[in-house]
Amino acid sequence: MAYKRAVFLIVLFLAASSTRLSASQSDKVDDYVKAEMTRQKIPGLSIAVVNNGEIKKAKGYGLANVELNVPATTDTIFQSGSVGKQFTATLAMMLVEEGRMSLDDHISKYIPNAPATWKDITLRHLLTHTSGISNRIYNQINMRQDYSEDELVEKIAALPLDFQPGEKWNYSNSGYVMLGILIHKATSRFYGDLLRERIFAPLGMSTAHIINEADIVPNRAAGYRLVKGELKNQEWVSPALNTTADGSLYLTVQDMAKWDAALYTDKLLRRSSLDMMWTPVKLNDGKTQQYGFGWGFGNARGHRIIEHGGAWQGFTTYIARYVDDKLTIIVLTNLAGANPGKIAHGIAGLYNAELAPAEPAAVQIDPKIFDAYAGEYQLGHDLVIRVFREGDRFWVQAGEQQRLEIFPESESKFFLKAVEARITFVKDATGKVTHLILHQTGDVEAKKIK
Repeated sequence: MAYKRAVFLIVLFLAASSTRLSASQSDKVDDYVKAEMTRQKIPGLSIAVVNNGEIKKAKGYGLANVELNVPATTDTIFQSGSVGKQFTATLAMMLVEEGRMSLDDHISKYIPNAPATWKDITLRHLLTHTSGISNRIYNQINMRQDYSEDELVEKIAALPLDFQPGEKWNYSNSGYVMLGILIHKATSRFYGDLLRERIFAPLGMSTAHIINEADIVPNRAAGYRLVKGELKNQEWVSPALNTTADGSLYLTVQDMAKWDAALYTDKLLRRSSLDMMWTPVKLNDGKTQQYGFGWGFGNARGHRIIEHGGAWQGFTTYIARYVDDKLTIIVLTNLAGANPGKIAHGIAGLYNAELAPAEPAAVQIDPKIFDAYAGEYQLGHDLVIRVFREGDRFWVQAGEQQRLEIFPESESKFFLKAVEARITFVKDATGKVTHLILHQTGDVEAKKIK
């Protein structure tokens, strides 16, 4: 089952006129997108390129629904996945500005019977994925059963903390599920209703709303996955689990363009609040993690990127905001396991070569060195990553997903070309390989089990 998460589970200054593509440049974007769709086997996607709040290019490619042969357009509605977290975070900050919540509020303020292990967890910890609340909730529950909010709290509370609050960073859908519940407790309103009233309606995001499979939703895309290279319909989950605050929205690229434009203004939040959301979180030991409140941070040759991706129920999404350049690329696809982030960054590079992703240089290593890394690694509760080599080529495969080649940039660090991710293999004092670290929108460890 896909997770509402941005991490890939092996699952600038430009004048406004300078970002307007010529006809030949626009063709290059089309050619690039189509080539990536073919390579990644994506049925359909929509893109939007936004400069200083104005859409410069918006287009759909491929099919929104394969069975009915319906083309994807700029009106096609996709599921958000974890791109929805930035809306939850913004709503929380609106309530903080109004004094109805505080970043230093503890969970127990809203849930008096919260477990003792949660006594030091604050709203800020939940927003920044530093609470220690385990992300394994979706591995522990029946994904086809409806749960009430109280039942979800009980299920989440039953899992031990992964670490003490503020000690580490670990992407946690559960933390954002809790945020939606706390917002409900603080306001007596469902967070989705507040999103509609406070964000979507004021910004004219007319098709953005919480997922509801029972509704008739014009232009709704179908979600897909690849099983041994063959396209299949998405797996389904219970209706209640499609409404949680970790990423359960319907939206279009046009909705997202309006959202992006608003983030350059104070229409939703004061500038000081936005700056706080876009500041890397500081851990207890003083180290920082390149993540804020519902947003991750990147860099392209010195140009700042504020970005986030999502994956859920046969959909993958990405928004990359090159804020120094006021250039934003939005990519929404209907394929689980696709890499819309690569497409977004590639499109940005076609607008400005300085924004093109810098690919690490591969080095030569003795293939026998890699043999110590070969084996199986446990990532989360039920995902096993297999690392192996064939001759002088090195490969990684997560679960039943397609295998991907990895390339050495040193004897212990490797990168992928198919997706923007790196892997570091870690040894203990005796030289034994103990785990790997997946570097992508944060660092996630996977223990070697075989």
